[in-house]
Amino acid sequence: MVAQEAAMSGPPKVLVIEREFTKPGKDGAVHERSESAFVNAVTAAKWPDHYFAAKSMSGRPRALFFFGYPSFEAWEKSNKDMEKNPTLAAAIDHATVADGELLSDFDAGVFVYDPDLSLHDAGGIVHSRYFEISQYRVKPGHRSEFTELVKLYQKGYANIPNANWATFESYYGADNGGLYIAVSRMASLAEDDSSMGDDKKFANAMGADGMKKVRDLTAACVESQSTNLFSFEPKMSYPDPEWIKADPFWKPKAASAAPAAKKAPATP
Repeated sequence: MVAQEAAMSGPPKVLVIEREFTKPGKDGAVHERSESAFVNAVTAAKWPDHYFAAKSMSGRPRALFFFGYPSFEAWEKSNKDMEKNPTLAAAIDHATVADGELLSDFDAGVFVYDPDLSLHDAGGIVHSRYFEISQYRVKPGHRSEFTELVKLYQKGYANIPNANWATFESYYGADNGGLYIAVSRMASLAEDDSSMGDDKKFANAMGADGMKKVRDLTAACVESQSTNLFSFEPKMSYPDPEWIKADPFWKPKAASAAPAAKKAPATP
């Protein structure tokens, strides 16, 4: 199962997220044109591993590129297959140089899916339009308390409409020790409006004693937490044809003039 299949059925076991931070004035259409070079290259090569992109709606201007794999071995195979295709590799190298002129920073993280810490994450994201991504830094030696805390949130949100998240633990990446992300999908920002009372519903479901336990565990194990919003960007994505059949949102638009290529993630 690669990224496109996960979008139809559920989260991938191994998730590679590339982050591109754009310079001031280099976001929007300028970056979309640059990214079309990557899309053109993998399309021309009929590359089997697809990916999708999302752009930040909060925080620093940045684009995220999601690559999903069923295993680390599958990720390795994708990298080796790229090395065996010199035409594609050269096109991606060329596009990377041009794209780099627009960026202030770049990094890549590798995450492993934890179904035991997730909620209502089956069914895929092909009809979604947004990700809300929460990042949690867990204090050293307090993973068990964090697991217990998440179990309480699962219990309290189990019957709340639209509540969902897929939890991934950081496996490789800069400053990754004790880092978790919870990725929630949304079809519309109207879901944000309707969820504004969810905290109260959660508190009612947990009761006074349950909420005290939530507060105590949070203080004991969570060092920091942040949440940001991202919108899906089909113009910067390389979707599987099955995505396009399922939802025309993913249908590729005619690319503005840009050479040919997205990056198959290089092994860190």
